[in-house]
This record gives sequence, C-alpha cells and structure tokens, in this order.
Amino acid sequence: MGYFKFEPVLKQTLWGGNKIIPFKQLDSDLQNVGESWEISGVKGSETTVKNGEHKGKSINTLLNEMQERLVGSSNYECFGNEFPLLIKFIDAQLPLSIQVHPNDDVAFKHHKCHGKSEMWYFMESEKDANILCGLKKAITAEQYKQMVEDNTICDAIAEYKVSEGDCFFLPAGRIHSIGAGCFIAEVQQTSDITYRIYDYKRKDKNGNYRELHTELAAEAIDYAVEHDYQTHYSAKKNYGVRLVDCPHFNTTVYDIDEPMTIDYSELDSFVILVALSGESTVICGNGETTSFNAGEVILLPATEKEVKISGKVKFLETYC
Repeated sequence: MGYFKFEPVLKQTLWGGNKIIPFKQLDSDLQNVGESWEISGVKGSETTVKNGEHKGKSINTLLNEMQERLVGSSNYECFGNEFPLLIKFIDAQLPLSIQVHPNDDVAFKHHKCHGKSEMWYFMESEKDANILCGLKKAITAEQYKQMVEDNTICDAIAEYKVSEGDCFFLPAGRIHSIGAGCFIAEVQQTSDITYRIYDYKRKDKNGNYRELHTELAAEAIDYAVEHDYQTHYSAKKNYGVRLVDCPHFNTTVYDIDEPMTIDYSELDSFVILVALSGESTVICGNGETTSFNAGEVILLPATEKEVKISGKVKFLETYC
C-alpha cells in the first residue's frame, strides 16, 4: 500500500517565528508561523493527502475508508474513526503562555474528548532557548491560584536551557511553557485542549488580555514534584534509541548515515516518520520510493511491514 504524505496546516500565532517555511522548503510568504500541523485529524485543522490515488482526501476520510488497514486493529478498536496522534513542528519567536493539558478523565468530563500527553524533541534552536517544565516545589491548588493572581507562578516551575537533541516528555497534567527561540518537533495525543495558566500580562492585537483558565487548570495540574523532568538518553548512530514509551505513543530517534531496513512485521499499528535533518530516500515494501528530507513527514499504514531508508538523516519514529 506504500506511504502517505500530507499537506501541512500552517498556524500563524502571536508568538510564531519564521523558521518553519524555509525548514520545510515551502513556497509561501506567511510570517509568524508558530506551528505546522503535519498530520492532524482535529476537526477544522485536518491534513489532506498530497500523493497517490488518495490525493486530496482528509486523514479522517482516509481513516473512515481504510479503518484498521490504516491504523491497526487494536487502534481502530480503541479510537474508531479518530486518528490518535497529532504531529507538529513548533517555532517560538516569543514565549508561549504557561499552560497545562488535561488527562483523559478531565478532558472527557469537561469536553467529551481525549486528553493531551505530548513530547518535545528540540531541533536547532537559538543559543539562549529555554523552557519551563514541571513544578520545582510543592504547592496546593489554592497556592497555585494565588501565585497566578500575584504574578509569581513562574517561581514554582522548573526552568531548562535547551539545545538540539534535547527531549522532554510531558504527560497530561504537567505545567509547562515553550520559551523564545525554541524549534521543536512535537508528538501528541489528538487533542486541541489547552488550559492557559499565565500569559505574562500580554495583550492581543485588540488590546485585550488573553483568557486564562484558572479553575480548569487547577483541576488538571499534577502537583507532584520530580527531581528532573528531562528525558536523558545516549545517542547512537544507525540504531533506534527509544525516547518515550507511554500508554498513548512510543517514539524512537534514529540518526543514520548508512542504509537501514526497519521491520514492522510484529507491529499492529501505523508508523509516522518525522525527518528532523538531512536528506534520504524511503522505499516501501511494494517498491514505492519517496524523498525523506528535513521537514518531511511520512505516514506508513499498518499494512506496511518493512521500509528501507538510505542517506544521511535524523528522524523520529512514532506509533501507538
């Protein structure tokens, strides 16, 4: 059955930069593109197939037609005609708001949808790029509300300087913020639910403060404190290194400079490949060949049991 590539959905934001367009080599003059949604089944932001006989179909239409042949039998049984993952590139020229995402229980209670656990892999970011991630001291829900009110909430959140190759897993409930200068590949559950905690008293283009979701966030936050929130791993050439293994997705990073064959014969799932840097070629089991260069994302259906990749490329592999 081969592979699928999709037309990205570009999102202009107040905090967006100008890295995504050249990174993906797009013919566009859009400015302040903060996010490129590479594979998305979120209603209103669905990506469409740009290659082959299914060209022009939304991913939801494709899933409705192919069902378990696209996502695997266990995924289709669990999610039905909802594609379970959302893949993005994020370019933050300015800091994002401090925020939190609900878990499945809280999201279903308030929105009748799935929660949002995610991971960040940092590509070539600015030298002073940083993030906020996780509580660094114990606070209660009431203390959290007071710290938002008196503008001291940042004092309770751990800060990290980040550089290319860094990785952070953010389970639903973990308070966080992407700082200025960050360039990120993101894997997340299919959900667009974000609770804004604090926005540095910034105003939108109309002079209004952006809405905060203080009460919802208080319910969603995981108040546990951990010693270190970063994912530490040892990079290895021409070998898959696991970054995230959670109930919602598994993600591995590869950095190859020699031909590699990846066997998916034992996997009952789609696979998404996200090219972070370099240039390469992917050959599917049916002989279909395509480029796989920095900024490109490929969806392999569950029926695809083997791919061959040649060239020099760093990429993420993710599946449910």
